[in-house]
Amino acid sequence: MKYINLTFLSLLFLSSCTTSKRAVSLFDGTSLNGWHIDVPAMDKDKDARNPFIIRNGNFVTLGSPGGHLITDASFSNYRMELEYRFVGEPGNCGALVHVSKPRRLYAMFPQSVEVQLKHKNAGDFWCIGENIEVPNMEARRGPKEHWGVDGKKNRRIPNLTGNMENELGEWNKMQIECYKDEVKVWLNGKLVNHGFNATATSGSFALQSEGSEVEFRKVTHHSIKKLSKD
Repeated sequence: MKYINLTFLSLLFLSSCTTSKRAVSLFDGTSLNGWHIDVPAMDKDKDARNPFIIRNGNFVTLGSPGGHLITDASFSNYRMELEYRFVGEPGNCGALVHVSKPRRLYAMFPQSVEVQLKHKNAGDFWCIGENIEVPNMEARRGPKEHWGVDGKKNRRIPNLTGNMENELGEWNKMQIECYKDEVKVWLNGKLVNHGFNATATSGSFALQSEGSEVEFRKVTHHSIKKLSKD
């Protein structure tokens, strides 16, 4: 009996290791299964456009009206890999981790830590009802008395490198890792941000409709057991 139990436990361990390395696509190429839409304009106007669609096998956020596409599942200790590009005029968009309370800010943005996808600012952190810290905090975020997670407080933490995007029309590759209270972000192979002491360590994942049309050809989830090296 002891031998059987040990064998069973060994199989479970091997299975968990295999699962942790497996990439899971969060889009099936034909539908938005596994996600839900939160677009305030759609509350009162039944004819309002849904800004989240599948086109030619890619996920597309149309940019207007504003809102969020949020995973039904909650995640912790994971990596998200995104491949995205702006369609036409570049502008704003974002990927949100540790998403919880909907419409926490301005009756629009859910409580979360945003990883910015905005043109020329990709990799910035924005605090939305949650906080995160970085090295050289005052130099990057401004005077401490102006910090905050709501309203007109200084919620932005600029990335470390400046603009690391590819040329417009080309695909960008972003990797976001969330492990315990840390968040690390790479853009096109370069580490662009690393935060710690996040006030949330789990939650849903979301993509924004925020002014510009953006295509995503890859959004995959991996469970992780440690952060990748720089």
